[in-house]
Amino acid sequence: MLQSIRDRSRSWGAKIIVGAVVVTMALFGVESLVGLFGGGGDEIAKVNGEPITRQELELEVQRAIRSGQVPPEQERALRAQMLDQLITDRLLTQYAAEGGLHLSEEQLDQIIVSLPEFQDQQGRFDSELFRNRLASAGYTPVAFRDELRVDMKRQQLQQGLAFSDFTLPSEQERLAALQRQTRSFRYATLSAELVEGRVDVTQAALEEYYAANADNYRRPEQVRLEYVIIDRQEMAEAVEVEESALREAWQERTADADRRIAHIMVTVGGERSRDEAEAELEAVRRRLDEGESFSELAAELSDDTVSAEQGGDLGVISRGFFGDSFDEAAFSLDEGDVSGIVETDNGLHLLTVTGLERQPFEAVRDELRRELALSRVSSEFNQRVQRLIDESFAADDLQSVADDIGLELQASDWVTRDVGQGVLSEPGVMSEAFSADVLEEGFNSEVIELDNDRRLVLRVAEHREATTLPLDEVRDQVEASVAANLRREALMELGGVRLDALRAGDDQGLDWQRAEGVSRQETQGLSRSVVDAVFRLPAPEGDAPVYGRAADRDRVVLIALERVEEGEFDPQVEQFVASMAERLRAQAAIQGLLDDLRGKAEIGR
Repeated sequence: MLQSIRDRSRSWGAKIIVGAVVVTMALFGVESLVGLFGGGGDEIAKVNGEPITRQELELEVQRAIRSGQVPPEQERALRAQMLDQLITDRLLTQYAAEGGLHLSEEQLDQIIVSLPEFQDQQGRFDSELFRNRLASAGYTPVAFRDELRVDMKRQQLQQGLAFSDFTLPSEQERLAALQRQTRSFRYATLSAELVEGRVDVTQAALEEYYAANADNYRRPEQVRLEYVIIDRQEMAEAVEVEESALREAWQERTADADRRIAHIMVTVGGERSRDEAEAELEAVRRRLDEGESFSELAAELSDDTVSAEQGGDLGVISRGFFGDSFDEAAFSLDEGDVSGIVETDNGLHLLTVTGLERQPFEAVRDELRRELALSRVSSEFNQRVQRLIDESFAADDLQSVADDIGLELQASDWVTRDVGQGVLSEPGVMSEAFSADVLEEGFNSEVIELDNDRRLVLRVAEHREATTLPLDEVRDQVEASVAANLRREALMELGGVRLDALRAGDDQGLDWQRAEGVSRQETQGLSRSVVDAVFRLPAPEGDAPVYGRAADRDRVVLIALERVEEGEFDPQVEQFVASMAERLRAQAAIQGLLDDLRGKAEIGR
C-alpha cells in the first residue's frame, strides 16, 4: 500500500499501491480499469470456497506494472506469482477473521492521516490530495479503507507470530561463536570410477526399486490440446506506420514538454501607450526576420532588465508558470520559433523557445510505432474476437474456426492439470482445459482473456487417464537410478573402509588437499555438503586429527579435521547474526502457519 504500510506487509496489494497512487488518471483511472477488465470476472481459483476472479488478478497485475515495479515485458510471467500471492493473502485473511482480529475505524483514520502520501507540504493531512491520489489509482475512499483494513489485519497476524518467538542472550552468544568459528583440514576425493566394476544391476534389483518407487513413475492425467490465439500485439507488428504519423504523434506527446523560454518585453503605461508598445514589438519582429539575434535584441530593447542581461532567458518553464495567454503562446512553439505578440499583466512580449526538455524522436520511435500500430488494429482485433466468440461457441472443431478467422491452429504436447506449456501455463487456462464442458463433453472452451491483448480458445484433442507406467516403459530410468544408488553405496562402503584404516594410522597413500581457515560463509570453493560435514565433526583433541566423510553428488570426500579456531570478533557480524536469527525464527513461524493453512485448505485452480 503506501510506504509505511508496504514496509510491514508481504501482500502484493500493499507493495503496489504506493506506486499506483502517483499515476495520473489519464494513464490509469477507474474507467480505464473497467474497460480493461470488463467481462473478466470468471473464477480462476477458489480458496476454501471463496473465489478469486480473473478481474482481481488482472487488477493486481496492472497495478504492479503501472506502479513501475514490474517491467511490462514481465507481465505474463507475473500472473502465476500474483495468483499464488492472492491465494496466500486470502488464506491469511480468512485465518485472521476466524481469530477475531479487529481494527477500529479510529485506528484506520489514524493510519491514513499519518501517511506522507496524503499530506501537504506542511505535513498535514489533505483530504483533496487523498481523494485525487486514490482516484488516480482506481480506488474510492471506501474501497481503499476496506483493503487497508484487511491488509492491517494480516500484518497484525504476522507480527504477532514474529514477536511470539525469541532467542535468549546466551543462545545468541553461542550462535555467534559458532558462526565465526573457522576450521582447517585436509580432504581427499574418492570418485565413482573406483567402484565401477562392483555395480551389477539385476532384474530383481530393478523390480524391487520400481515397486518401492512406483509413485515416481506415475503418469498424471493428461490431455493434448488444440488452441487458437488472437494477439493484438502480433497483429500490430504487421502494420506499416508512416514516418509522418510517427512525427505527428511525437509532437503531440511532447507538446507540453518543459521548455526554455526567452522573451523581449515592452511595458505599457506611463509615456507609452499600448499601440506604441505593439508598434515597437512589430519593429523588433521585422529585425528578427532580417536575421538579427533574438538574444542581442533582448539585451538592447527588453524592459525586463534582469532577463535582458541573459539574452531574455526566463529559464525552463512548465505549464502554469506565467498564466494562460503566456502558456498558449509558449507551448505552441517549436524550438527556434518566435511567437506573435503576447499580452500579460506585465506588458507585451515576444517569446522564443531556446530548448525543449523532451525525449529525442529516435529514442521513442519504436514505442510510438507500437502505440500507433496497436491503435490501428484495435477495431479489427475486437471484430476478430467477436467472431471467435460467435463461431467457436457452436463449432464442432477448431480448425474450421481458425480457417474462417485467419488464425493458426496450434497443438500442444501432453500436458497435465497443473503444468501447461508456454501460453497454456498462464492462470486459468488449464482449469478451463480440464473443465467438464471441455474435457468430458468435448466442447470448445469459452474465450479466455489472457491479458488485454490476447484471447484464446482451446479444445481437447486427446485425453488419457492417470496411470502408473509399466516397468518396461521406464526401464532405462529405473536402471539409471538403481545403478547410481549402487555406485553411491559401494563408494560409501569403500569410504568407510578407508576411514577405518585412517583411524588405525594407515595414511592410505591418498592425494590430500589442504583447506585453511574455512568458515561457514567463506567456503573457499568447497561444496556445501563437504563444509557442512566438516562443521559437524567434533573438535580434535591434541595433535590427532578427527576423520569423517561426506557424500558429494557422485563422489565421497574423506576429511581429516586438524584445527578448530574461534575466529575474529566483529561487532557488526555479531549484531547481524543476532538479527538474522530473530528474523529466521520469525519467518519460520510465519511460513509454518502458511504451510499449515495451505495443507488444510481446499484450493482449486
